[in-house]
Amino acid sequence: MLAFNALALAASGVDGAGAARRIVVLGDSIASGYGLPESEALPGRLEAALQAAGVAAEVVNAGVSGDTSAGGLARLEWTVGAEPDLVIVELGGNDALRGLDPASVERNLDAIIGRLRAEGVAVLLAGMRAPPNMGREYAREFETLYRDLAEKHRIGLYPFILDGVAAVPELNQADGIHPNRAGVDVIVARILPLVQAELERARGGGPGP
Repeated sequence: MLAFNALALAASGVDGAGAARRIVVLGDSIASGYGLPESEALPGRLEAALQAAGVAAEVVNAGVSGDTSAGGLARLEWTVGAEPDLVIVELGGNDALRGLDPASVERNLDAIIGRLRAEGVAVLLAGMRAPPNMGREYAREFETLYRDLAEKHRIGLYPFILDGVAAVPELNQADGIHPNRAGVDVIVARILPLVQAELERARGGGPGP
């Protein structure tokens, strides 16, 4: 699926020595940067933060607004492209908003992670929380699926992609859902150490957590 493609890597600026790390953010509107210029979306700001930290990296925006876990699975092969060093999987928020069965979300994410890991690609799973109106039982089932998947596949987990941003008016756009530039920077600052750790683990070829 994600077989090595030298021409694609060369086109992306990743050299054979692996000087630049290729990261793909597979997600929904949080990843795509809904309402923001491309440079202010999560992938662009993460790339800038990595480079400021001395890590040569290209972060590819594979976010699609409104996408579900099923949508992410359906487009996995052509979206991820040439073999990346790390894929950040940020999906599930739209499933929860639609009240989709947490078990189906888990199956979809399990398939995404399984395919990536089978190709030797490092994965960082970014979790989401269910809306309060879905009820406690739904929220419990939904939120624990991320932890269960991370444990099953021994991958890194960032439990809540909107940690420190959700319900903070000054960090969100007018809809109260999507982060503004300041909100994206909070996400980047919090997830950056974990991304760096996953890149180091991928470079060393070691297993996940």
